[in-house]
Amino acid sequence: MSQTETHAPGPRKGTVRTSDGTIKQVPEGWTLLPPGDATLTRRVKAAGPSWVVQEKKGRRTFSQGVWAPGATIEQLSAALVAERSTETHARKVEAGVRRRAKVQANYVEDFLGAVVDFLGFHPAHSAWSHKLAKLVADHATPVGSGTVARTQLIPIEQRAEAAVIAWMRHQTTAYDRMVIARIKGKRREVRRMLADRSRDVLATYRRGEAVPPECPLARVLARDELPST
Repeated sequence: MSQTETHAPGPRKGTVRTSDGTIKQVPEGWTLLPPGDATLTRRVKAAGPSWVVQEKKGRRTFSQGVWAPGATIEQLSAALVAERSTETHARKVEAGVRRRAKVQANYVEDFLGAVVDFLGFHPAHSAWSHKLAKLVADHATPVGSGTVARTQLIPIEQRAEAAVIAWMRHQTTAYDRMVIARIKGKRREVRRMLADRSRDVLATYRRGEAVPPECPLARVLARDELPST
C-alpha cells in the first residue's frame, strides 16, 4: 500500500484538506519539500509516509510540494548532493542532455515536415510554405511550451494542423484583441469561425493563385526575407 497521501492545501499554514473536506494538521517534525527537484521528491515519497499537496485551478493541477519528516528530507537531500558531485553523475547528465537534444532535433524535423505536408502549397508558393512551417515550429516545438505540438495524444499530422491554425489565429487575425462575451461555448465558436477563415486563406496558396497584398498571412510572412529555395 502506498504511504503517500494526496491532499489539497489547508486553510491555515501547516494544514491540509482531505478529499472529504477534513482538515488535518501536519505531523510534528515534518517539513514541506517544495516542487522543482523531481528526483528528490520521488525518493522522499518512496522513503516513507508523506503528503503530496496539490491545488486545482480550473482544469490544471499545481503541486505545492510534499510534506514529509524533516530528517528524511535532509538525509536524502544530502545524499543526492553528494551523488550529483561525482564525475559519473556529470557524465550521465551530459549524455542525457545530448540524448534529449537529439530527440528534440529529430522531432522538430519531423514536425516541420508534417506542417509542410499539411500546408500543401502550390510550387509557386513553396518559399512561403517553408517559411510558415519554420515560424510555426519555432513557436510550437520548444520543450515546455505547452502547445499542441508537444502532446502525444494525437498523431503528428493532427498536431501540425492544429499548430498552424493556432499560430494563424494569433498572428493573422484580431483574436488577441477581441472582447468575447463570457458565454459558455462562445470562445470556442469564435475560434471555429477564425479557423475557417484561416483555412480559406491557406486554400489560396494551395491553388497557386496570386496572393492579394491585403492578405493577412502575406503581410506576416513578408516581414523578413524569404528563405532560399
